[in-house]
Amino acid sequence: MSSARLLKLLGLLQARREWSGAELASRLGVTTRTVRRDVDRLRSLDYPVHASMGTSGGGYRLGSGAQLPPLLLDDDEAVAVAVGLRTASGIENIGETAVRALLKVEQVLPSALRHRVAALEISTVPFTGSAPVVDAAALLAVGTACRDRQLLRFGYVGHAGVSSEREVEPHRLVTWGRRWYLVAWDGFRADWRTFRLDRMSVRTPFGARFTPREIPGGDAGAFVAARVADRWPVQGVVRLSVPAAEALEWRSYGEVLAVDETSCHVRVGGETMDDVVFMLASITVEFEVVSPPELSEALVRAAARFRRAAKF
Repeated sequence: MSSARLLKLLGLLQARREWSGAELASRLGVTTRTVRRDVDRLRSLDYPVHASMGTSGGGYRLGSGAQLPPLLLDDDEAVAVAVGLRTASGIENIGETAVRALLKVEQVLPSALRHRVAALEISTVPFTGSAPVVDAAALLAVGTACRDRQLLRFGYVGHAGVSSEREVEPHRLVTWGRRWYLVAWDGFRADWRTFRLDRMSVRTPFGARFTPREIPGGDAGAFVAARVADRWPVQGVVRLSVPAAEALEWRSYGEVLAVDETSCHVRVGGETMDDVVFMLASITVEFEVVSPPELSEALVRAAARFRRAAKF
């Protein structure tokens, strides 16, 4: 039996929830009978591989066991895990757990990878603002429902403080502006919706499986940015002198829409017009105001203040 093939099989099982025997055989370049033997070998090593019978060699998935078996990570994945654990924030009840996990990961990293991680010398500064903290269990539950394509039920408190019960098709988790959002299809409303995780009370167990839909525009991050921008009481639109593809770094401000091959619109929102001006001040390319006129006036006032500060 090839150890390399066994590792590749394990990697495939970890990468997707379920594979048919025929798919695994094709990926590994072996017969379905060989796949069955290799699966038996993984089971002997305490990997909980579950099988279902079928005409094409059955189906296989890696289940949860009483003990966590070793994970198969390549070098870049191992470094990414270590860095992620070092910088975990914004998730409740995960700080101490992340430190314990980091110690375990770094202990088994090869020397060269430990040096790569140590070279980053990451320091964190506690954030003292009012950004909401997401419960780790809720984040895991929603992420699992997205991965397994299962209907998700939860209580939700909207922006106006009104509570409701929801059942949706969860598609993607997105972080935007230090908040976690779920992009989901709401069947009752027959439309796509975004939900802040800190306002959700997830119900378990999950519902039936569903067939994935295409998120409008195909980009979950852009969809969330556009929906969040809609909710700000004050909004402004500017035209940037760069193509939309080169303006993605400002997507966190709001929706980016192509105008032509050399320019795009960015819609920015905030509590006040001064908030909008503050965000626009960090844009490093030429832009012009599209709307509203109040934004132009606010920019003129800010420019005068900056000139006075610089004694220009």
